[in-house]
Amino acid sequence: MIVFLVLLATAFAGWRAWRRLSYFLHVFQLEGYKINEYKAWIRARRGRLVFRTSHAIGLSLLAAALLFFWMGAGRWLAGLLLFLWAVAFASSRIYRRERQKKPIAYTPRLQRLLTTAAVLTVLPVSIGLGLWISLGAPIGVLFFLAGFWAADFYAPRTVTLAARLMRPVEARIQEGFKEEARQSLGLRRDLKIVGITGSYGKTSTKFVVAELLRQRHNVLATPSSYNTPMGVCIVVNNQLQPEHQVLVLEMGMRYPGDIAELCDLARPDIAVVTSVGVAHLETMGTIDAIAHEKTEIIRHMKRGGMAVLNADDERVAAMAELASGRVWRVSVEGNEADITAHDIRYGPDGSSFVVRDDEGEEASFTTPLLGKHNVLNVLLGVAVGRAMGLSLRQLAHAAKRIEPVEHRLQLKQEGPITVIDDAFNSNPVGARNAVEILGQFDTGRRIIVTPGMVELGERQEEENQRFGAAMADHVDLAILVGPRQTEPIRRGLQSRGFPDDQIQTVNSLFEARSFLKKFARPGDVVLYENDLPDQYDEA
Repeated sequence: MIVFLVLLATAFAGWRAWRRLSYFLHVFQLEGYKINEYKAWIRARRGRLVFRTSHAIGLSLLAAALLFFWMGAGRWLAGLLLFLWAVAFASSRIYRRERQKKPIAYTPRLQRLLTTAAVLTVLPVSIGLGLWISLGAPIGVLFFLAGFWAADFYAPRTVTLAARLMRPVEARIQEGFKEEARQSLGLRRDLKIVGITGSYGKTSTKFVVAELLRQRHNVLATPSSYNTPMGVCIVVNNQLQPEHQVLVLEMGMRYPGDIAELCDLARPDIAVVTSVGVAHLETMGTIDAIAHEKTEIIRHMKRGGMAVLNADDERVAAMAELASGRVWRVSVEGNEADITAHDIRYGPDGSSFVVRDDEGEEASFTTPLLGKHNVLNVLLGVAVGRAMGLSLRQLAHAAKRIEPVEHRLQLKQEGPITVIDDAFNSNPVGARNAVEILGQFDTGRRIIVTPGMVELGERQEEENQRFGAAMADHVDLAILVGPRQTEPIRRGLQSRGFPDDQIQTVNSLFEARSFLKKFARPGDVVLYENDLPDQYDEA
């Protein structure tokens, strides 16, 4: 029987060690394979998710079992303690959660990392097995199981160590992809490259620019939110064809030097800057540092290239002095600009407005996109189109074809319920804009589902509280996802006298949707504002 219990304990320990390793590899992937971000995540959740009570219980039970074996006080009792140790290790619910928003993707990079991490995980178990063979039972058995305990306990650090060991390998592989992309673009002197950066609106503006330019040109744009060097390399190396005339690239950043690295791969002929805001304040430190990093796209574009700037953002407007070629300014707020919007109107079918260009010509635009910030995105696209020779009339015709980007103020009908899906990566400007749009609906109750905003550094609590205050006048029910994360939003709502009985707090998006299935009725409008990835889920 003691052999059976040891085998059972081993099976439980191996199962949990694997689940723990898989869980932390998943988090590491969600954090963009960034060691610093992953370590920050670990520190923030050290007690709640990472080093759980079951570790202390498990170590105590192992020590007690070892003591009983040593004293000869009963193998059955020691075996029972081993069984309880296995049960304690198997009781951690978080590692058995099956409903994931973005499941782990076993890409070649993750497979390499997994192989290295698995070797490191097996190491303490192998040492324990060696001690078992040399010392014999029962003491050797406990050392063997202690190896499993160590593999389990150190799983978060195992991933970090594996990533550090693989860093030189990944750097060589990535440099190979970059060099291939540079060579491909170097052979395409005829190709026009449009680079787009900004704290907010990059992806939406990219798709707007691509759709407007397709009125005359053969355009390739990076898909989804591909805005890293590897994302650009994938598109250039695998999708760029001789018939493509224009390449539209989204250029993201989290650290100083990111934009320069992207421009080293693909120097823009036209550089578009949408905004400077508090996104990534956590990694950049200050808004001025963010603004300076965004200027790199102007500094590194091709000599004589054109800059398209948001004149409603002071920091972006100031970048005009860095440009060596023509500057196009756009505005929806009445500031002096080359391209402006007037008579802006919103409705359930989208937006309509009048655009005036640099030559004083006007044209009426209609688009399925919602919100003033999307009107601004269209103006940025119009400026790029005008810079490449398209007339205002041609651009107005193309604007009707622009489709909302998935999860960015995307209007849907789910049975009798209207859904405004703005679940992708919320920011202070877009979030307030979204609740104002929600407030314009009068077909039923107006409901918001949100976990708030992240990656705003020292400003995060303040911005979330302001968000709560802003939504108070536009919603009838606030469903807050995550008690800890959304506490500032609750305070913001309460500061405006929003009733507590109209605030519902849940632990996950899945729980929010279950609640809505019972609560929502025909005519209601539900705004999903941001959807934090799995590593932020409090469930």
